[in-house]
Amino acid sequence: MYNFGLHVADYDAPEVHGFLRREPLNFAAAQKAAGFVGRSGYRGEPGPRSWGPQIFPRFLKGSGRDSGPSSLSLWENIESLMAFAYAGVHAEALKNARNWNTKNTWPPLVLWWVEAGRRPDWEQGARKLEWLHDHGAGPEAFTFKQPFGADGEPLIIDRARVKTLAEANSPGQRDLLAQLEHMPV
Repeated sequence: MYNFGLHVADYDAPEVHGFLRREPLNFAAAQKAAGFVGRSGYRGEPGPRSWGPQIFPRFLKGSGRDSGPSSLSLWENIESLMAFAYAGVHAEALKNARNWNTKNTWPPLVLWWVEAGRRPDWEQGARKLEWLHDHGAGPEAFTFKQPFGADGEPLIIDRARVKTLAEANSPGQRDLLAQLEHMPV
């Protein structure tokens, strides 16, 4: 999974402090989530190693920024990623995203399958997002709304499994959610 957006203000501006305060909590929640394999870090920052030089999609051009919030992660399956994304700490961040990020014309994220034992890099993520924007969902690049299986066929997401995984993740997120109670948006 690769996602990319643009903040409404500079990275260190008060308007995006809510995002910055939640970022470590989201990373911690992902690490505790069922089906999480790993994520790329950011070169020069503490945390996991970067999966290559951080490349941004062409949507960054003309924005007046030289970077944008993005992440690159690997998950065992779509249901695990969906359970993480739409429950707990990350769901709370999604509810507030409109306060921190601009509304964009490109998809906020892209999903695709990788061979077992391989990991994507930042350039691949940026190119997949551009491909999705240009061509729409297909086996090459897709979204939760229009998913495809590893076999290239359209996929029906097992919503009951998503719910079960979200519930399984819940105990690991309680402490993280408690920290959010005192954070401003």
